[in-house]
Amino acid sequence: MATPGGWSVPTEPGPVEWLPALDIPEPAGQRRLTVLLRLLLLLPHFVILVVLSFVATLVVIVGWFAALATGRLPEPIARFLAGYVGYYTRVGASATLLVDAYPPFSLDPPADYPVRIELRPGRLNRLAVLFRLILMIPAVIIQSLASSGWFAVSVLIWLWVLIAGRMPRPLFEATAAITRFAMRVHAYGLMLTSAYPKGLFGDGPPDPRVETHSATRPLRISGAGTALLVLFLVLGLASNVVESVTNGHNNDMSAPRRISQLP
Repeated sequence: MATPGGWSVPTEPGPVEWLPALDIPEPAGQRRLTVLLRLLLLLPHFVILVVLSFVATLVVIVGWFAALATGRLPEPIARFLAGYVGYYTRVGASATLLVDAYPPFSLDPPADYPVRIELRPGRLNRLAVLFRLILMIPAVIIQSLASSGWFAVSVLIWLWVLIAGRMPRPLFEATAAITRFAMRVHAYGLMLTSAYPKGLFGDGPPDPRVETHSATRPLRISGAGTALLVLFLVLGLASNVVESVTNGHNNDMSAPRRISQLP
């Protein structure tokens, strides 16, 4: 059943390997005041997302048992989880400066908001449902590294957009790729698709047979955008290594103090 917002949760089973799609328009000018205050303006959404993530965790547990028994999510559960993923993606796109429009407070897909997703929940492989958390680990690691690398230089990105009033095209491509991959990881983890998350580095070379819906569907990444993605992955890996070494050093330094405090 299609909805006006540009994504759908059909009542009939969709293609098993349908990859969730993300639509974002071409990078455009942004109001510097909203860029300056972006995180402050999004605080209410962050609070709502904390609550929604808790509810989604409870709902997906029920959905996991149902999917294990029937091979698909019940429609009410699929609709709620799809709404959560859409809400999460819209807020994330705004927080990462992909769009200037303020996200609406709604789980329903807004028809006039520039960020839209398309989900097609369908039949699920019961074995893949059973081992979902284990299967997700490689994709979650990649998503975590890419996101960590982006946030490592987020202040520089914020300053650039604040001064220039828009996001450069290569940076837009890399940021949109991370946002889309994160959306696909969420959709897979919540059993809204059977397709394993992929496409971090875009959708390959242009294909005239593929219909163009938006700047990210299909997502074509330039050489500069690819270089930025690699940089984000490297920075994410480096930040995780530094954090691990620092935590290990702090634990080693605190051990003698704990021993000295023993009676």
